[in-house]
Amino acid sequence: MDAPVSLISPWRKTTLQRLRRRNEKEKHLSSVMESHERISIQLEQQEKENQSLLNLVDNLRKEKLELQIRADSGIGPVTQTSNKVGPDLERKVFKLQEELTDLHRNKGQNAQTIIDLNEKIKEYERQSQAKEAEFLQIAIKANAYEDAIKNLEKAILEKEHANEALKDEQQTLHLMCSTLENTLRKVQEENTELITRWMQDKARVADDMNKGNDVIHQKLEEKHHKECRSRTTSTSSVTGTIAISPSIMSPGSLGATGGGGICIGATVPSRYQASIDAHDSEVNTVRFCPSGNVFVTAGNDRKVKVWTISAGQFNNRGTLLGSNAGVTCIDFDVQEQYVLGASNDFAIRVWGMHDHRLKHTLTGHSGKVLAARFLSDPNMIVSGSHDRTLKIWDLRNRACIKTIFAGSSCNDLVTTDGAGTNIISGHFDKRIRFWDIRSDKGTSDILLQGKITSLDLSQQDRTLLLCCTKDDALQLIDLRMNKILMSCSADGFKVLFDWTRAALSPDGTYATAGSQDGRVYTWNVQSGALENALQEHEDPVIAVTWHPNGNQLLSCDRQKRVILWN
Repeated sequence: MDAPVSLISPWRKTTLQRLRRRNEKEKHLSSVMESHERISIQLEQQEKENQSLLNLVDNLRKEKLELQIRADSGIGPVTQTSNKVGPDLERKVFKLQEELTDLHRNKGQNAQTIIDLNEKIKEYERQSQAKEAEFLQIAIKANAYEDAIKNLEKAILEKEHANEALKDEQQTLHLMCSTLENTLRKVQEENTELITRWMQDKARVADDMNKGNDVIHQKLEEKHHKECRSRTTSTSSVTGTIAISPSIMSPGSLGATGGGGICIGATVPSRYQASIDAHDSEVNTVRFCPSGNVFVTAGNDRKVKVWTISAGQFNNRGTLLGSNAGVTCIDFDVQEQYVLGASNDFAIRVWGMHDHRLKHTLTGHSGKVLAARFLSDPNMIVSGSHDRTLKIWDLRNRACIKTIFAGSSCNDLVTTDGAGTNIISGHFDKRIRFWDIRSDKGTSDILLQGKITSLDLSQQDRTLLLCCTKDDALQLIDLRMNKILMSCSADGFKVLFDWTRAALSPDGTYATAGSQDGRVYTWNVQSGALENALQEHEDPVIAVTWHPNGNQLLSCDRQKRVILWN
C-alpha cells in the first residue's frame, strides 16, 4: 500500500542516520578505551621495571654497605675490590636514579593522561546515556508511529469495506428509486384520472345544487309576485292603479332593514332585538351587504347563508353550498351581484347573489385561506392565506395572475383606494404590511404588540384603520401618517381567536369587537371611552358587523348563534 510506505520512510531514514552517528562515536570511544588499556598495561610494565630497578638499587646499596663494612674491618682484597667496584656502582646507581626519575616523570605524565582520558570517558558516557535516552524516545515514537500506521491501515481497510457497502447500498437505492419513480408515475396518472372524475362529480353536484336553487328561487319569485299583485290590487281598489317600482321587485329588496345604506350618524346599539341559531356549528363570520338589505353568515358547517330581517325576525333567503371545509371570510362586490367566501380547504369561491349558484372555485393556496376581498374591479380578487402568500385572481380566466410572498400568515386584509391597487394585510408576526399590487414588494409596515386578527377601514374617508390584536386591544391607525392614534381596551375584554373580527361604525365614530366572555364591547374612537358592553351571548363572540345606516349591529358566537342589536 502506497500510503503506509510514505509514512514509514522518513522516520526510518532518520533513525538509521542517528544509529550510524552513534556507531561512529562509539567506535571512537572504543579506540580511546583501547588506548587507555594500552597505556595502563605500559604503566604496569613500567611500575614492574621501576620495582625491579628499586630492588636492584637496594641490592647495590646493600653490597656497597657490606663493602664499606669490610673495608673498615681491614680486609685487603675486599678493599681493592670495593675500590674497583665502587665507582661502577655509583655510576650504575646514578644511571638508575636518572632512569627512575624519568620513569617518575613518565608516570606523572601517564597519570595526567589517564585523568584526561577518564574525563573523556565520563563525557562520552554522559553523551552515550543522553543518546540512549534519545534513542529510547525515538524508539517509543517509532513504536507509536507503527501503531498509528497499523491503525491507519486498519481504518483504510474499514473505509474501503464501508465504501464498498455504500456503493452496494447506493446501487440498491438507485434501483429502489427507479422502482418508486415508476410507481409515482403510475400514481400520478391515477391521481390525474381521479381528479378528473372528481371534478366531473363536483360539476354534476354543482349543477344539481344550482337546479335546486333555481327551483327555490323560482318559488320565492312566484310568492313575491303574488304578494306584489295582492298589494297592488288592494292599493288600486282604494287609490287607483299604482306602478310597481323596479327596486321593489328586485330580489335584494326583500326584507330590507333601515331603508338603504347611507349613514348620517351612527348610534350605539344598546338592546337585544332578536337572535337565531344560524348554522349547525360555530359561526365564523357575519357581514351586511353594502346596501344593508341582506346579510350573510358563514360557519364551520361548510355553508354560507343569506338572510333578511323583517319585523324583527330572521328570514333565510338561501344557502350557498360547495365548500369542502369551514368558511372563514365573506365579502360582497360593489354591485352586490356576487358573494365571495374564503375557506379552510385552501380555496376561494364566488357565488351568485341572486341565483345562489356557485360561479367560480379558485385553488392555488397551500394553506387555510382566512381573508379574501373584491378589488374595485368586480372581476379581480385578492386573498391571504396561512401559506404566507397573497394572491391576485382574475375571475375572467379563473386564474391567479400574481403571487406576493408576505413572509407571515395572513389573517385579514383590506383595500384602501378606489383603483384597487393598494392593499393592507394583517399578519401572524404582529405586522401590518402595505402593498402596491403593481410591484412585488411591500411599501411599508407597522409593528404592533400582538398578532393581528382583523382589519377594518372607515367607509367615508378610508383614512382610519381599525386593527384587532391578540394582546386584547383595538388599535386605531391614521393611514395618512401611519401613526397609531388610539388603543382601546377594557377589563374583561379578551380576543380569543386568530380570526376574531372587529368593525368600525359606518361614520367611523365607534369601534366594536366581541370578547371571550360573550360580551360585545363598543368604544368611542374619538375619546377612547368604553360606551357599553352588551351581554347576551353565552359563548365567545367571533365577529361583529354594523348595518350601513349605523343603527343596528350583528354579532355571532362559537355556538351557532347570531344576535341583532338595536
